[in-house]
Amino acid sequence: MKKTAVFVGDTVFDTTIRVGSLPAADEKVVSDHLTDSVGGVVTNAAVACSLTGTPTRLVSSVGTDVAGRECAAQAESLGLDFRPEVSAGASSRAVITIAEDGEKHLILVPGARMYPSEAVCRQLSLAHTGWLHTAVYDPEAARTVISRCAESGVPWSVDLEPATFPEGIETLADHIDGAATVFCNAHAARAIGPAAVRTLFELGARSVVFTEGSHGARWCAPGCAEVTVPVVRDTAPVADTTGAGDCLAGSFVGMMLDTGDPLESLRYAVTAASRSCSGLGGHPSYATRAEVTRLRRATGAPAASGNATPLNAPVTPSFRGGSHDSAE
Repeated sequence: MKKTAVFVGDTVFDTTIRVGSLPAADEKVVSDHLTDSVGGVVTNAAVACSLTGTPTRLVSSVGTDVAGRECAAQAESLGLDFRPEVSAGASSRAVITIAEDGEKHLILVPGARMYPSEAVCRQLSLAHTGWLHTAVYDPEAARTVISRCAESGVPWSVDLEPATFPEGIETLADHIDGAATVFCNAHAARAIGPAAVRTLFELGARSVVFTEGSHGARWCAPGCAEVTVPVVRDTAPVADTTGAGDCLAGSFVGMMLDTGDPLESLRYAVTAASRSCSGLGGHPSYATRAEVTRLRRATGAPAASGNATPLNAPVTPSFRGGSHDSAE
């Protein structure tokens, strides 16, 4: 029986608008595309994980407004085991504009809660949980659930959002210490400072997935050679980069629970994330596992297979000491 991946964090109601250019002061522009969908860093990652075929549970918070009810309905329709904490007040919302080159501008309006309460995190069942993924929008509540993971031997990963450590990465030291994987993009790295990966190792991260947009991602572990996984040779133009990093993180978690192989998981995740940029919206553009597998075969990448590493063990690179990889 497959273990469950548990995602604890934010759920946001996204309104995505495509525009040729952003309006100047007192100017009106016309959009040819608008989408409303459930989103958020951890929610998008949960959807991507579910698409790998891994049982996925999402624990977050929504408000009592229409947006909250729509988020709950959409999450359930996506096949997630969604257990929202309903808090009095507004749900978190985001307005995202997509330019012609696919790059996004995002305005976030936090709702009553951006993270489930400490009480929910304290009572959350970790039975049959194989991995927990989070973004630390509430340090105290996140510390509670991560502490329980450490006590129960459940690997956990953290997606570093710069907004979650405005006073320095050291404020997340308790969350990073012992994390199986920390996901870090260029924005987070700049917020951390020089030698961001080394800093994360010094804080106790057992591995770092450093995402580099159109350049793919790097796997980094203390004492190991870095491994670079480039994006697939997909000719589809970039339409929207929203949620690509979330897709990578969720896909990686799902494949780790399936294969136990971090390199194979990252190859799959990079393919899934790059594929997601070819459509508009966050998770609505995510591909199924069958679609990602077909794309990988078409580009010459081997299919995911095997289960060589214990799932509840600290992430152990199967390519320890290997050289840089460019299989895709």
